[in-house]
Amino acid sequence: MRDRPTVASTRYELLARELEQQIAAGVLRPGDRLPSVRQTCASRGLSPSTVFQAYYLLESRGLVRAAPRSGYFVAARPGGVLLAEPQTSEPQSGSQAVEVNDLIYAILGSARARDIVPFGSAFPSPTLFPLDRLRRALVSSTRRLEPWNMVEDLPPGNLRLKREIAKRYLRQGLAIATDEIVLTHGAMEALNLCLNAVARAGDAVVVESPTFYVALQALQRLGLRAIEVPTHCREGIDLGRLEQVIELYRPKACWLMTTFQNPLGSLMPETKKRDLVALLARHDLPLIEDDVYSELYEGNAAPLPAKAYDRRGLVLHCSSFSKCLAPGYRVGWAAPGQLAREVERLKLMTSLSGSIPVQAALAEYLQEGGYDRHLRSLRQSLQVQRDSLFDAVSRHFPDGTRVVRPAGGYFVWVELPVGVDAMALHRAALAQSISLAPGPMFSPRAEFQNHIRLTCGQHWNEALERATRTLARLVNDAPRTDAPSQTPI
Repeated sequence: MRDRPTVASTRYELLARELEQQIAAGVLRPGDRLPSVRQTCASRGLSPSTVFQAYYLLESRGLVRAAPRSGYFVAARPGGVLLAEPQTSEPQSGSQAVEVNDLIYAILGSARARDIVPFGSAFPSPTLFPLDRLRRALVSSTRRLEPWNMVEDLPPGNLRLKREIAKRYLRQGLAIATDEIVLTHGAMEALNLCLNAVARAGDAVVVESPTFYVALQALQRLGLRAIEVPTHCREGIDLGRLEQVIELYRPKACWLMTTFQNPLGSLMPETKKRDLVALLARHDLPLIEDDVYSELYEGNAAPLPAKAYDRRGLVLHCSSFSKCLAPGYRVGWAAPGQLAREVERLKLMTSLSGSIPVQAALAEYLQEGGYDRHLRSLRQSLQVQRDSLFDAVSRHFPDGTRVVRPAGGYFVWVELPVGVDAMALHRAALAQSISLAPGPMFSPRAEFQNHIRLTCGQHWNEALERATRTLARLVNDAPRTDAPSQTPI
């Protein structure tokens, strides 16, 4: 297992500070193009990821803007959208009973029609995935399945696929044994099984604020209580506050997304992931790590998960192929450390097994090669789509909007002007055949009432551009309440 150097985290800040000074001094003026990433790497001896981080930081502060396929330009915004890094949330202290299912079901159920513009979708466009190759792998692998495979491949799952997953971990420097990996029916089942393994009804679990609504649904189903901890839109959960709530409330586990968190898109720096794991180890506290977006990064190297720094088996790492390869195939897995046998037992007791033919098909696809080529194409497409959505929001949305561009995944978190009601906006947008994900669905207290999550998982086209303009008009025309629901994020 390897550790990466931390000096890059200061280099990108130094580069961003120098460019910011050049902009403030008027050397770089509105509309000027910044040196390309390649030029900056060559002239300064920096890696592309370091330069990208510096440019993202300047972009989040509203100083530069990205133009798809053209580069980065000094922003000219004497008003309009504030592309500034939002402040961190300040949730109420204490544990909270969770009752979100009715709200989430109503929101998701209202936006399933094919003719709806899917800004609220949780998945990228199916046209981004190699469906024909997957079909051929399914046919080929099914022909070779032996009758006994249907029994032998019950929990913990198809051995060939587990080996392929273990090999992908190994390429990142993580030595995870195949018998630790439990194949599941998507990441959602993996996460729920891990939660079942560490908590019982009435227990409290730490979540981010805001947090992915699937975590809240799981807590509600098991009768668990949520403890929200402030989460920064770029660097993830506040470790100082996390330690305070651990000591004060004695939770049974943490459920966190350390890489491209949904909905914020935040990427916790690797040094902070190391500190997170060390903090939880001191308190003997399990971490359920939801890592489904880790393959959707920008740059040349995948970010390491918190699991990479786990020495005691306390990190229950969960992922799937649903967001990066095969959404409808519903194959995920857990690498639950010291609780692997317990998670496997729970899998056997609840759903027995996932689809053996589907697992065999994915194993064959991975062994044939081409997965990494597909991922490179997918990442490039998502980056273009992120840039297009980000640029459209910056051009069309009204004064007082705040948004930060993520460095991966396919979600953009938008803070609307003070007093705009995201739920009312959701209803008005649906009337125009546009879906979005309103902020209250990401909070056990239905907070973030002037926030929305937008999905950039679709090929950008004129219909999406028009939908962005329509959303901007709806925001601009929306009645305003007297005060925001909470501290902006």
